[in-house]
Amino acid sequence: MTRHWTLLAALLTSALPARAEIAVLANGMTLKVTGQRLDGATLFLQLKEGGEVGLPFEMLRGLVPDEVIDEIDAAGGAGDLRAQAAAAARRHGLDPELVLAVVGVESAFEPRAVSPRGARGLMQLMPGTAAALGVADAFDPAQNLEAGARHLRSLVGRYAGDLPRALAAYNAGAGAVDRFGGVPPYRETRDYVRKVLRRYKPES
Repeated sequence: MTRHWTLLAALLTSALPARAEIAVLANGMTLKVTGQRLDGATLFLQLKEGGEVGLPFEMLRGLVPDEVIDEIDAAGGAGDLRAQAAAAARRHGLDPELVLAVVGVESAFEPRAVSPRGARGLMQLMPGTAAALGVADAFDPAQNLEAGARHLRSLVGRYAGDLPRALAAYNAGAGAVDRFGGVPPYRETRDYVRKVLRRYKPES
């Protein structure tokens, strides 16, 4: 609980962007919000439709971009996918919003997605990568998200937090990134990096 409190406190000390966010609550509910303020142990969320609602601080699990939640809801199983993605991200020291952005671009939140090259599942794991990460069923959301988050975390570490390089390596392979000394000049990879970063930080 102390770690949860610390993480949320850090989150709430930074102002929300002008765009709407989704507040994800511990009971599975979601609220569209445009701001928040903390008064003691009570968190007041400013609702997108107007007004505000107060709730115990510990009920907030996190904030994610509005458009990401809309896509998850459209795909079905919103609460379950959201919780699994957030949990996998936190276990590997990643921002849940980053993992959700990657899933959105990779598979549009379709657990049984298969790319023309054979990548599978929510985070589009290639068979070789899935096997190396110990994934028995790449179409299983929990296994796919866990392995994908672990793989992404390793790439973020490899490139010292340089997200464009890490994302490029996730898409085209670390060999290509190392060979070109940065994001490879492949249109697909550059478009991929741009799309993920736009979803992750749409205000930038």
